[in-house]
Amino acid sequence: MSALQGIRVLELAESVAGEYCGKLLADFGAEIIKIEKPGSGSPTRALGPFKDNNPAPEHSGLFAYLNIGKHSVALDLDTAGSTLDTLLANVDVVIDDHPNDWLTHHTLTFDRVERDFPALVFCSITDFGLTPPDDRRHATDLTVMNSAGWAYHTPTGADPSRPPLKGAGRFMASYEAGMEAAMCISACLCDSSGGRTIEISKQEVLLSRLDYVLAQMVSGEMNVSAERDAFDLAGPAGIFECRDGFAYIWMSAPSHWQALRELLDDTTWMNDFPDNWLERGCTAERVTLCRQHLGAWLKTQNKHDAAARAQQLGLTLVAVNNAEDLLACEQYEYRGFFTELRHPIIGNARYPGTPYQLSKTPTYPQSPAPLLGQHSQHLATVTGGAL
Repeated sequence: MSALQGIRVLELAESVAGEYCGKLLADFGAEIIKIEKPGSGSPTRALGPFKDNNPAPEHSGLFAYLNIGKHSVALDLDTAGSTLDTLLANVDVVIDDHPNDWLTHHTLTFDRVERDFPALVFCSITDFGLTPPDDRRHATDLTVMNSAGWAYHTPTGADPSRPPLKGAGRFMASYEAGMEAAMCISACLCDSSGGRTIEISKQEVLLSRLDYVLAQMVSGEMNVSAERDAFDLAGPAGIFECRDGFAYIWMSAPSHWQALRELLDDTTWMNDFPDNWLERGCTAERVTLCRQHLGAWLKTQNKHDAAARAQQLGLTLVAVNNAEDLLACEQYEYRGFFTELRHPIIGNARYPGTPYQLSKTPTYPQSPAPLLGQHSQHLATVTGGAL
């Protein structure tokens, strides 16, 4: 039996964060009732990639991934009348990602939910919380990431003379917030004392993921600074070209340096470096020289072979994978991570599966993302015939 079988979720969300949260809950058996606007559906249906480069609502690969295993109900909430309240009375969880004004317009404020639906777990996911400053009411994942400090590491270190890059991933802020929301909802469902209202801020989630430099500033081990180069750890870490792609390396301790010596067969240029130079002698000249030699060596190497050998020696060196690499990954194949589903419009495709596995509560058998309004008649079942 899956962990969340018997849990019914009303998904009002219309963005990547909320839909990813719903997907994670569906993976473990929750019944997801996704409300979509008649005609156009969720805005994520307008986001590519698209099958045959056709930007039609049923052709979005992104929507197809985010909404695996859900039910789609076409319903205009602006004209739904008491339908929304009837739905709220017949579900266990609500996932929402709209601003406070939208919640007020639809009488879905936290105060009202807590008063009228005390058993409901209501989760709000927004960029900067429900009451953001005026200049943060309109945001994207890019601006959220930058405001959370992640632009200070783009991609590996600060260069104050150049603008920051966008950082990793297309929707990193949304995926992290969606995962946080799913964990919070699951925790609330384990508490038998009643419903909860949960407010998730994407910025706060990303701040909680920021690396130990911020933690050292908070603890007083480093001077607090808003300068980008305060986050530059000054080592030779970086992305390097290989014979068949790219690899990323991280070095910060004497053990890493010793592992590199063994990996490169203890070349003579390394003799001029003290064993602890990464901790106490990390000069710009040494970093430049190390990167030059390391880069020249990696250009002759297969990225996966180099990564495997380095990791056996205790050195953090990993291949930068593309989509083809991921599909061929032995670990993912062993786990059965990719799942093939047949969508009625997109056809057969392999989708990333559940990001974790639980032995006693396995994942729920997956079905393809729904067509717009495919399950609208399901409302009568959800509400016990009240609609």
